[in-house]
Order: sequence, then structure tokens, then C-alpha cells
Amino acid sequence: MKKSGFPEGFLWGGATAANQLEGAYNEGGKGLSVFDMVTFVPKEERGNDIEMDVKSKAELEALLAGEEGDNFPKRRGIDFYHRYKEDIALFAEMGFKTFRMSISWPRIFPNGDDLEPNEEGLAFYDKVFDELAKYGIEPLVTLSHYEIPLNLVQKYNGWLDRRLVDFFVHYAETVFNRYKDKVKYWLTFNEINISTLSPYIGSGILIEEVENKEQAIYQALHHQFVASSRAVKACHDIIPDAQIGCMLARMEVYPETCNPDDVLAALEEDQKNLFFTDVQVRGYYPSFMLSYFEENDIQIDMLPGDEELLLQHTVDFLSFSYYMSMVASGAPDKLKEKGNFFSGVKNPYLESSDWGWQIDPKGLRITLKKMYDRYQVPLFIVENGLGAYDKVEDDGSINDDYRIAYMKAHIEQMKEAIKDGVDLIGYTSWGCIDLISAGTSEMSKRYGFIYVDQDDYGNGTLKRSKKKSFDWYKQVIATNGQEL
Repeated sequence: MKKSGFPEGFLWGGATAANQLEGAYNEGGKGLSVFDMVTFVPKEERGNDIEMDVKSKAELEALLAGEEGDNFPKRRGIDFYHRYKEDIALFAEMGFKTFRMSISWPRIFPNGDDLEPNEEGLAFYDKVFDELAKYGIEPLVTLSHYEIPLNLVQKYNGWLDRRLVDFFVHYAETVFNRYKDKVKYWLTFNEINISTLSPYIGSGILIEEVENKEQAIYQALHHQFVASSRAVKACHDIIPDAQIGCMLARMEVYPETCNPDDVLAALEEDQKNLFFTDVQVRGYYPSFMLSYFEENDIQIDMLPGDEELLLQHTVDFLSFSYYMSMVASGAPDKLKEKGNFFSGVKNPYLESSDWGWQIDPKGLRITLKKMYDRYQVPLFIVENGLGAYDKVEDDGSINDDYRIAYMKAHIEQMKEAIKDGVDLIGYTSWGCIDLISAGTSEMSKRYGFIYVDQDDYGNGTLKRSKKKSFDWYKQVIATNGQEL
């Protein structure tokens, strides 16, 4: 019998990340993270290119010495560190069932390899979780959301060094023990596949310091897979009633035409994207990836017991971000459209956002069906939304009908996927309050239901204002997705 809509207890909410939200980068004993070193470059200077990677020790040292750039937006965020009560009250007013956030690893272990945690950092998240509990909002906590302690980059070249597995597990066990009565939903690594596109942000690798780029990236990813499995085991041991998932930047890929070359290119792109969840959900490296390693002379250094660990400690659910779909062509000379970290051939059937992201609600239904067919575990959409330029009218209103239209269309397709038999447990829209863009470090690229008065250079009052979408999403949650 087909379901008529969203299940009872569906987890509606919003999503954020510590490095784009908190600010207070030098308060409360916090250490520097990889994103604290990313500067703002205006669009007129960079065009559509997105460059976040710090590539060498020399470049990093220049940034630390203040020789390169003086605008580090991730350091200031939107001051959630001091305004979390005000922000959580607004989330509660919208009716959030869950709030996706991340713990800043260097706020707990400032250097990453410290023996003892920073109590001031731990106490801050206690206060945040207590505030959420006051309103009955369930935290969904990401352990590592582009927030590798900078010291681990300087000393070990990030996840390329196996020792980071133990450092990460020590961190994970610390927060599991501390918050075991307050947090029941966890994620290990945010968009773990991002390392293939941004080795510095995803894995803390200074790529110019290695000889073989691909070898380094996939070795670092193996260490993250091992760390993820060990974190899953620790979570199940320490918080038996908790659920812990993985997180993928999902890219649904279509062939440009029915030419078999295009179909094959799309299939191979899809396999590369789902490789990460194959390891974390199924528990082993798929044969197509082993073949890819062999063809490209990539040799993964595995320790005895690694394969057993991956197989025994798989995730409880699969979460992912979905913003757009892609198009693949078998012709190597096809022009590609830039969009955040990803690029692909332009799809003539779809409209694009202000940033060139191709808007494809039906692609979300397709990807939900495809992933549920493949894995048969609960799915959780933990990022989806529209980055746009918002205008404050003379009367103070912000009429973001384009955002409402985007989300309405995607939620309708979620409902259809549930009718199709997909087990979908929740939806947290990205950037429920305006925050610093991950890809471009802009403030002007806004996603929120709540407007924050700040520009790309940090000017503004930080005053919070409700957009038109605020009351719309409140109604969506109140009716469990029936009234869109």
C-alpha cells in the first residue's frame, strides 16, 4: 500500500556548519582550522572559479604571517557563538524537529593531537545542546565538517598520515562520552568525497608537498574510511541508542544523449560518486574502484584488519547533500558549467541559480530512488537549498519567493519518492540562517529563512530578520509537508 506522505516523526529542520556560523575563532581556547585560512576573493577578480585550497607550506606560512589577504570570513561567521540562544529561539519558532550542526574539532582539541580536551569548548556545546533541548529540538551533529585542526596540516600533512585516525577517534570518543545523553544522531565526515576536488579542505593535504596527487588523496580517504568505521563502533559502544551515518555530496549524473559513449560516461561518473557510500554503507571497496586504482597505479596502503573493520562497522543511515544534477558527455572537449566544487555539461532542460547551479527537483526523486535501491538503508537529506541574492525592501521585508518555489518543488519530489517506497527519515535545508558560503566565502550568497545583516567584508549589525520563507517553512513543518 502506498504511503500518502511524510511519515510520522519525520525530522524537519535546518543545517549549518561551525566554520560558517560560529565566529569567535580566537575565543574559548579554539585552535585554527583549515577554513580559517581561506580568504575572500571578490567575484570580479576570480570569475566563476572557486579556489579554496592552500597548496604548499610556503603559502600557508604567508597566510599565517599576514602576507596574503586580510579578509577571512570563516573566522567571523555570523557570531552564533554569542547569539546561539537568539538563533535557536527562531529555529524553534519555525517548529524545527532537528537542527544539523557541527562540532568544531579544534574547539575541542585546539591542535588536533592534544591529549586532553579543551573544557571551554566542551562547555560551549553543552550550552547549545541544552538550549536545543529546551525547545525539544533534536541535534544532528557532524563530527568533521571541513574543520581539520591546522596543526594537523602543518605537522602531518593532514589525513595522508595514518596517525590522524587515532587523533580523530580520540576526539570522537571524547564528544560521544560528553554528550551521550544529549545527542542521538551523528554524522562522521561531511561530504567525504570533497577531498577529490579540494584535498586541503577535505583531507588537510598541502598538495604541492606530495609527488602523486591521486595516490595521496585516495590514501588519505582510506584513513578517513577507517576512522569513520572506528567512530561508528565507538558510537554504538558508548551510546547504544544512537544512530550514526555517513554524508555524501551527491551528484546525480545524466548522459547528454542516448549515445552509448555518453551513457557510459554518466555511469562511470555515478560510480565514482557512490564509491564513498559503497565503502561506508556496504563495507568494502567496490570492484570498479579497485580496477580504477590498478589502471592508474594507485596503491592503497592497508593495515591488517582494515577490511574487516570496514565490513563490521558500517553506518546506520546514509545522509547526503543535493543541490543540482550534472550531465556527462563521452566527448572530451565539451564545455563545462562551473558550479560550486563541481562542473558538468550544461543541461538545456533546466534553469540555473544566480551561481550557475542547475535546478533539478525531479533529480532529487531520481537520486533518492537510486540510492535506496542500491543500499536499502534509511536516507536523510541533510543539505538542500537555494543560494541567492536577497533584497531588503524599504519596509524591511525580504520577499524570497524564488527560494520558496525551489524548496516547494524539491519537497514535492521527496513526497513522491516516499510514495515510491523510499525510507526517508528527515530533511534539513542548508543554511537555515544566512551564513558564510563554503565555496566562495561570500555572505551575499544567502540560503536562509533568516536574514543576517552582514556583507562580504564583515560590515553590518548582524541583526536577524525573518524572510517570507520563514513563515512558509513553519507551515510546511506544522502540516508535516502536506501544505506547500
